[in-house]
Amino acid sequence: MHLNPILILVGLTVAVSAYAWSNQELLHNWILDPYQMHRRGGQWYRFLTSGFLHADWAHLLFNMFAFYSFSPVVLGNLGAQYGPEVGVGLFLLLYLGGIIVSDIPTYLRHRDTPGYRSLGASGGVASVLFASILLFPVAPKGQGITIFPFTDFPIQPFLFGFLYLMYSYYMGRRRGDNINHDAHFYGALFGVVLIAGLIPGALPFFGQQIQGYLGNIL
Repeated sequence: MHLNPILILVGLTVAVSAYAWSNQELLHNWILDPYQMHRRGGQWYRFLTSGFLHADWAHLLFNMFAFYSFSPVVLGNLGAQYGPEVGVGLFLLLYLGGIIVSDIPTYLRHRDTPGYRSLGASGGVASVLFASILLFPVAPKGQGITIFPFTDFPIQPFLFGFLYLMYSYYMGRRRGDNINHDAHFYGALFGVVLIAGLIPGALPFFGQQIQGYLGNIL
C-alpha cells in the first residue's frame, strides 16, 4: 500500500492550522516573524512551519483546493521521470522548498519591521501550480484554469500564469493589503526554475505549445 503524499500534506496542513486556531502559543511560535527571527537569531524553522498555518477556513480551503487540484499531474510527471520514490522526494522538495524559498524575500524586506507576520502555504502552492503550467501550458478547447472554483470561464494555463505573475509582482510592490504577494511571486518562480532543471524538455515543450496555440488563433 502506497501512501499518497498529496493527501498526507493536505491532512497535516488542515490539522495543524485548525489546532493553531485554538492554541495561540503554537501560532505565535510557528508563524513567520521576520523581526523576531532577525533580532533573536535562529528560529529559521519558521520559514517552514508558517506554511502549515492559515488565517481562517477560507484561506486554508482555497490553498488546499488549489494544491490538491494541480499536484497529481506534477507528481505523476516527476514519478515517470525519476521513478516513484525519487519522484515523491522531488515533489516534496518542490512544495516544501517553495514554502521556504518564497518567504526569504519577505524576511529580508521585513526583518526590521516590528509586528509584521506572515503565514500560509501559498508559496508552496504557487510552486506546484506553476510547475503544472510549465508542463501543460495549453489546455484543450473549452478547458483551462478557472480563476474561481466552479466557474465556467476557464483561461489557458500559460495566460493565467502570466497574469498571475504580473498581479503578484505589482501588488507586492504596492503593499496595499494584508496578503503576502511576494510569496506567490517567488514561489511561482521557484516552481518554474526547479521543474525546468529537473525535466530538461519542459522549457522547449512549453515554447512549442505556446507557439502552436498562438499560430492557431492568429
